[in-house]
Amino acid sequence: MIDTRLAGKVALVTGANHGIGAATARALAAEDVAVLLTYKRLEPLREPAHPEAYDRVRAGTADEVVRQIRAAGGAAEAVEADLTDPAAPEALFDHAEKAFGPVEILVNNASGWLSDTFAPDEHDRFGRSLRMLGAETHARQFAVDVRAPALLIAEFARRHVTRGATWGRVIGLTSAGRAGFPSEVSYGAAKAAQESYTLSAAHELGRYGITANMVHPPVTDTGWVNDEVTAFAATLPLGTVADPDEVAEVILFLASHQGRRVTGQVVTMY
Repeated sequence: MIDTRLAGKVALVTGANHGIGAATARALAAEDVAVLLTYKRLEPLREPAHPEAYDRVRAGTADEVVRQIRAAGGAAEAVEADLTDPAAPEALFDHAEKAFGPVEILVNNASGWLSDTFAPDEHDRFGRSLRMLGAETHARQFAVDVRAPALLIAEFARRHVTRGATWGRVIGLTSAGRAGFPSEVSYGAAKAAQESYTLSAAHELGRYGITANMVHPPVTDTGWVNDEVTAFAATLPLGTVADPDEVAEVILFLASHQGRRVTGQVVTMY
């Protein structure tokens, strides 16, 4: 058995009421990490291309994930947070410190995902509705996927350095934005920007014992996968749709003692 040496650590995981965030919270808690889960209940998409169950989990709280963690003997709390609010990062760190102590692991998983485009197309290849890029789509996407992670990293670093800590982990979730992301242009651009912030943190904060990496998950069934998405996944190297727990395992590795020399990387999964 691998000793991750994470027992007693404290983690903050955003977007943790379902999918990869929830799986990550459970995986960390199983290693005796105390976890603060953040989430935001979202309005239903009501998209024919998205299963109804996906709307339900997006609109739900993280209470069930907390219940599962506590039932297994772990420590967890959940708090709803609007990451478009610039004051949210400081409040979340205050909440975590009051509940468990200083945050040592930050997982930037939350996304304000939407599908926007420069083209006049009404639907993408998976049947999801598209809208033209505008100030509103750009602002929402960048507020959650760029500004919030950047401010969370900054707050993490400030508190880490102030208390003289020597161990920390920053892990973000990304996608294929660097090469352009047709039909999800703001999402792709935002993820590319988040990568830049995170990799900058790796260079600047390494001397304080902080590693910073991004994980690029494969097509992952967080509730939104339909037949068209499954067919697309079949064209990729491994040819299957991943489970959120598989992504959580990679995040856990990057947080662990075994991942201590890995920093400034975008780890791509297939």
